[in-house]
Order: sequence, then structure tokens, then C-alpha cells
Amino acid sequence: MIDLFSVGQALGFLSFGLGISTFYQKNDRQLKILMVFFNINHLLHFLLLGSMVSALAAALSALRTTTAIYTRSAYVAVAFILLGMVVGIWAADDAVQLWPIIGTMIGTYSIFLLKGIAMRIGFLVGAGCWLVNNVMIGSIGGSLLEAALIVTNLITIKSLYFEEKQVVA
Repeated sequence: MIDLFSVGQALGFLSFGLGISTFYQKNDRQLKILMVFFNINHLLHFLLLGSMVSALAAALSALRTTTAIYTRSAYVAVAFILLGMVVGIWAADDAVQLWPIIGTMIGTYSIFLLKGIAMRIGFLVGAGCWLVNNVMIGSIGGSLLEAALIVTNLITIKSLYFEEKQVVA
């Protein structure tokens, strides 16, 4: 018989690889496209681990990232942030379960309203929220992913910063 928790953990390791490749992207559009696939995989990962709030946050992230490929509307961003709040309040049993919702809301703001280095700084803060969540629910691949994403985002921010400096000089 297949152990769904183990399959869920395996998907967490797949998310690890997808997430690293996503956040190494310097092109914002490519980042968003890869992020959709990452979010869908994460959704399945969290469902198999039994974390419904995390799965809902990943589903919301996939939907908002798909939308963000086509628009940068502040109104759409606010709608997704409000939807995140409603989903979080509805689905969470306690405040501790809101970490992935907060991370998703920060990511939503970042992906719709920021670009370049500022967007990656937003992702850095959101990754911190997701790291807390993943440690709490026992997601091994997810925890490794968020720790690695923090480092990857820092490296990408540094690279973008020095590229921008060269253009100015």
C-alpha cells in the first residue's frame, strides 16, 4: 500500500527543486511561470501532508501568480489579499496556522506591485513565513526549500543589484 505521507514528502522534495529553479530566474515573467508549477506541486504536497490551510494558501498562490502573469493591477492585488484573509480566517483553527496565509499575502503584494529587487525582498519575507509553517507541519522538503529560497533570493538580489549598478555606471 502507498503511504500518502511519504508521497507528500517526496513532492516536497520536488518542490525544493522547482522552487530553487524558480527563484534563480532574473526575468520576472519566467519567474512567475515557473512559480505556477511550483505552487501546484506545493498544493498537492500539503494536501498529502494533511495541512489544509497550507494547501489553500498554495492554491491561492497558484491562482494569483497565473493572474499576475497577465496583469499588475493594484485592484487585483487587493482582491487576492482580501481573499487570502477570508480564506485564512475561515480555514485556520488557530492563529499559528496563519503563517502560510501571511506568506501568501506578502507574496501577492510582491508579485503584483513590485518588480526586480523589491519583488525578491518581498519573496524573502514571505519565505520566512512559509519556513515557519513548514517546520511546524513537518514538511522536510518544504523546510529545506524555504531555507534555500532565502539564500537563493539573497544571491539573486545581490546579482541584480550589481547588474543595476553596472548599467548606471
